[in-house]
Amino acid sequence: MLQLIGTDGKRYYSWPLTPGRHIVGRQKDCEFHISHNTVSRRHAEVIVESETRQCFVNDLDSRNGTLVNNVIINERVPVQKDDRIMFGQTEFRVADADSVDGATPSRAKTTWSDEELEKSAFLSIKDALQPLPGKVTENPEFIPTILEMARMLVLREPEEVMLQKSLKMIARLIPAERFAVLFVPENIDDTYTAATLLPGGKDPGSFKLSRTIVREIINDKNAILLGDPLKDPRFAEQKSIIMSEMKSALAVPLFDEGRVLGILYADSTNPGHKYDDDHLRVLAACGNIMASRLLNYELLSEREEKRIMEAELDRAASIQKNLLVTSPPSFPGYDIHPLQEQSRSVGGDLYDVARLPDGRLLFVLADVSGKGLGAALLMSNILASFRILYEESDFSLTRVVERVSLQVQRFSAPGDYATLFIGLLEPDTGVLRYVNAGHNPPVLVRSDGSHNHLEATGLIIGAFDFASWSEESAEMRPGETLFVYSDGVTEAARDDLFYGEEKAEKMLTDLRDRPAREIVEGLMEDINNFMGEAPRSDDITIVAIKREKS
Repeated sequence: MLQLIGTDGKRYYSWPLTPGRHIVGRQKDCEFHISHNTVSRRHAEVIVESETRQCFVNDLDSRNGTLVNNVIINERVPVQKDDRIMFGQTEFRVADADSVDGATPSRAKTTWSDEELEKSAFLSIKDALQPLPGKVTENPEFIPTILEMARMLVLREPEEVMLQKSLKMIARLIPAERFAVLFVPENIDDTYTAATLLPGGKDPGSFKLSRTIVREIINDKNAILLGDPLKDPRFAEQKSIIMSEMKSALAVPLFDEGRVLGILYADSTNPGHKYDDDHLRVLAACGNIMASRLLNYELLSEREEKRIMEAELDRAASIQKNLLVTSPPSFPGYDIHPLQEQSRSVGGDLYDVARLPDGRLLFVLADVSGKGLGAALLMSNILASFRILYEESDFSLTRVVERVSLQVQRFSAPGDYATLFIGLLEPDTGVLRYVNAGHNPPVLVRSDGSHNHLEATGLIIGAFDFASWSEESAEMRPGETLFVYSDGVTEAARDDLFYGEEKAEKMLTDLRDRPAREIVEGLMEDINNFMGEAPRSDDITIVAIKREKS
């Protein structure tokens, strides 16, 4: 017989695919009930033909769709062993019943009892993992079972299958009527059963956990032995760790790398099953192996998430790179060279160089607050906002800065802002009109080696809805170079030393007779020599504009 096994991210499910029509959905009366919020109330149907045992899946106009092997379906389609089915964002697989090794994945409801436990013994996990006495290891099932569990550390199989197989192996060593693996999230009220094993195919029942026990295991990393709890009148009323007619019970933490990943539990109603410290140590040894495998699943998941994130960052970096001008427009009489080197895959610096319809050269350089993807998104927003305004017939520096600043302030989070320098150059006269919104003062290097700073004419953009800016002007004469840069230049660091404005201005002065590209490359070479092997902590963005000599 085939089974449908899978997870909603919190619980694992396994349903036998018996002949008939089975409704899958979030509605509680569905035969295959999944509580995940991406699953519709009546999401899909699974049909198993009586004679052929052929299985089919059909979507019932669900909100988030049904996929079979990554293909969305709109009609009844056949499925077979190893096919993958997605109901919303929950993933299932068609498997042989034998592949889950007879275990029963539980959907058991978890309720709570806050009663203290008197008839219990606590053993630290350190003590529980001490070497086992010879009488335990002499059990002919012990060594083969432990070796078989150890082999699971390298097997590539779903987590739910590993848990279920483990419980069946442990049943060879510990006499019990119920086994369970419980996962305890940060909020213990969300505790759920990840797997159960009930010999004879019994129903797992409703699990009633004691918060005292769970906190003892999670916080103090103790293993717990409950001996004949029904002799306590409170437990006679089933106010126990798990509601049942149990005579004895064991619980150990699934502990690895300093964390409790879950709880391994066993109990029995058989009066002949008297658990002792040896049973607790055997369960702890098995739990330790399971915990190592669970940690490995976490690491694999983290590696996959990291791989996806890196791919997304590479894509974002490519998009961001394509947003920037790599070849500035031709502007007779001027030599223009932009450069950007990011400290991460994506950055928060931006620049733009454009020729307006009236023939003037416009250039922008900004440094967005923060780093990473958030800064990159804000950078893209600012750049797009400016470009929309370039075509205005009455283009005004102060007006466009005000409009972009209000756009950022209204539609970004508090703390999102940018420093910015925007300039407008008249090609014939060399007159430069500019607005400096809290940015590093650009340096205008004169042909005689002197230089002027184009100081701020207003506050940063995006921080306030009342800010205003004034427009200033300067003249670029033949042979002079304007150098606009982000603070990644002056704040390039080695140990506790910064490259600084003084070194930058000296290099610009020394290189003033060279073409714009050579000036920028010479400055970057000096910065890299200064930093040595020190990591770069900020983006470096430069726009150099040189007015050529007549």
